[in-house]
Amino acid sequence: MVGSAFVSHPLALVLGAGGQLGQACLAVVPPQLRVQGLTRAQCDVTDHEALRDCLQRLSPQMVINAAAYTAVDAAEEDRHRAQVLNAEAPKHLATLCTERGIRLVHVSTDFVFDGAATTPYLTTETPAPIGVYGKTKLQGEQAVLASGAAHAVVRTSWVYAPQGKNFMLTMLRLMGERGAVSVVSDQVGAPTAASSLAHICWLLAQNAEAQGLFHWSDEGEISWYEFACAIRDEATAMGLLTTPVTVEPITTSAFPTAAKRPAYSVLNAKQTCNRLGVAQRPWRDALRDTLQAVEARES
Repeated sequence: MVGSAFVSHPLALVLGAGGQLGQACLAVVPPQLRVQGLTRAQCDVTDHEALRDCLQRLSPQMVINAAAYTAVDAAEEDRHRAQVLNAEAPKHLATLCTERGIRLVHVSTDFVFDGAATTPYLTTETPAPIGVYGKTKLQGEQAVLASGAAHAVVRTSWVYAPQGKNFMLTMLRLMGERGAVSVVSDQVGAPTAASSLAHICWLLAQNAEAQGLFHWSDEGEISWYEFACAIRDEATAMGLLTTPVTVEPITTSAFPTAAKRPAYSVLNAKQTCNRLGVAQRPWRDALRDTLQAVEARES
């Protein structure tokens, strides 16, 4: 009886399970699946033999690859590490999945685009990354697309969660320490709650007909400044912030960083909505839900 139950419940493997997306995936596992989450310490995706051993030992039917080098500025100096984790590891993983008939969902980024557009990017538009992070992520997604594996590559943007390192948590910390924060107002994108992205990853993992490139974010487009203002207002309403905070808009030129950012990186997710039969969640609703999760963790 136990054996038959396992056969009827396919095993899904989540790599990068210690990160914000990995944790979000483990929190919303579809009931018809079994899941095994592996952190970097449990399975280093850059160790080809270790990765091969993990897949051989667990024999999953599907893999969600949430492991990545996401430190955009640090990647400019740590090019080798970014290349190994974002480009070479997905290529090797895709090869292993092809050999074993495993379905692969790989997560990529809006940073594959240069930000010169003024309307949301389609999956058919030509990538033109402007930094090491975007270039290595593009190489990784191209390797998966060319691998022959049963795959879906989902690009996303501005991901945040109740835990980990992300813009929302950074703003909450700074706003709790200071009476004013300055945030760039001339970079526009679409925030994506990790919980929203996790839901899409599971839909893609289970849909054998969903092949190729997909775009996903929460609905809407805003600047980092507008996002910070919303974080302040929602967090204040919940009592997460108890003192007044001023959010000051600044230009990108006034806040130099090691890596250049796309000025506009909104992704068009309409094709994904149509193919999967889903609707995007308004970004402000997703933010409110995520802040409520922060509140629950702190209570």
